[in-house]
Amino acid sequence: MTIDATAHFTGSAPAPSGQAYDPRYDPLVARNPGTGRAYAPSYWVASAGQPPEDDGPVSGDIDVDVAIIGSGSTGMSTALYLAQEHGIAATVLEANQAAWGCSSRSGGQGQNASGRLKRSQWIARWGIDTARKLDAEIRAGFENFRGLTRQIDCEAFDGGHLYLAHRPEKLAGLETEARLMREQFGYATRMMSAEEVRRDYCDERETAGALFEPEGVGIHPLKFTFGLMRKARALGVKVHPASPVQGWTTIDGIHHLRTPGGTVRARRVAVCTGGYTGQALNPLLKNRLMPILSNSVVTRPLTDAELSATNFKSRTFLTDTRTLRFYYRLLEGNRLQIGSRSSVSGADAEDPVHLKLLTDAIARKFPPLAGIRIDYSWWGWVDVSHDMMPRITQPDPGKSIWYAVGYGGNGVSFSTWAGKRLAERVAGKDGGQEVFELPIYRSPLPFPNVLGLVESPAFAPFRRAGQRMLYKWYWFRDEK
Repeated sequence: MTIDATAHFTGSAPAPSGQAYDPRYDPLVARNPGTGRAYAPSYWVASAGQPPEDDGPVSGDIDVDVAIIGSGSTGMSTALYLAQEHGIAATVLEANQAAWGCSSRSGGQGQNASGRLKRSQWIARWGIDTARKLDAEIRAGFENFRGLTRQIDCEAFDGGHLYLAHRPEKLAGLETEARLMREQFGYATRMMSAEEVRRDYCDERETAGALFEPEGVGIHPLKFTFGLMRKARALGVKVHPASPVQGWTTIDGIHHLRTPGGTVRARRVAVCTGGYTGQALNPLLKNRLMPILSNSVVTRPLTDAELSATNFKSRTFLTDTRTLRFYYRLLEGNRLQIGSRSSVSGADAEDPVHLKLLTDAIARKFPPLAGIRIDYSWWGWVDVSHDMMPRITQPDPGKSIWYAVGYGGNGVSFSTWAGKRLAERVAGKDGGQEVFELPIYRSPLPFPNVLGLVESPAFAPFRRAGQRMLYKWYWFRDEK
């Protein structure tokens, strides 16, 4: 598939026995994500190869011990660890295709992070003792992810992460964070000058300097999740695509999950739907997340002359210091990938202005690539919680329902650890462990606080209006 830099891709061929890709889908207002919809036209889908075998759509009523809703990296890792460590072969329900949501659309940047808050913000919110415990947990998750990338063929590049100051005024904040990470958490972070970045990594023209973190693994996210799925199915896990949960009732403690092909009766349910968590799925999740769109493009392969002109010497991934940050890197095959936040609603997602945001960024950051052909353009939803941190928890102790959501764009690495912890909780092995007293485990996702009115779906447009105003303010603050 090839498109030019002036128009978004607006459709794709229907999946077998399914529905065409819907580029305007918006989980904040849509009733459901579809049934067997085709994948988004991402580079990852085009280059992942043949998907793993699955178990077909649900056909008839079935009884299961554990049902997992969502087949992305969280859902598949939850299923893998339930089977591998607890002897429980779960049943995974997927509305569309395997890994159809975040795992086939993300930037693939595996950072030593989760949620939107930096470590200095952890200290400000919870104090240094809790921040250190949370750091140990997030770091354990990153190392677990790093280990998985060495087991799964996913084009992993273990080259750290460069956090680039896009204006000189941003350097002081990066220097403060780098020092805190060294002195309080023991990381080998260091500052780099703009000249060092351009000499040793790439000739990124906007940067005024950078914070380098050694912990960072870039991956092909769909190949990675397909690898998790193969591991899980080898241990007896069932994966049913084209099986959206269209109704959910609980009778005598048994969850009746209605899908187009039959009802799944489950003793326990784990929700792993990320940015694609619909408002109607379950009251425990209604209005608990703010889905945010992220756009991404991948160029044609760079020529040798273009590689020399941009001085790309590494596939280490980069992000800049804008609030609506850009994330970018050189992929295997010498294609440039770049993404950022853009459209506020699904209805507006196809507007060419959002593609122009990214092509303009390429021209600013890498002038020799101005006007380069864009081969892949897509967008996907990010699950941002209202306090900017994820939750892996049982929100109501009286109900056998758990969820792991709210990564805020930093779920590539931590989602697999969240799946491991979620598996422990579903299996009843979380009692007495001090780690589950951490903030991301001990409380449910919070509601937004807008005069108490947002609990009605009728107020979703007002949330979008607020988001639109915030984006304008962020742009002014970042650029002016």
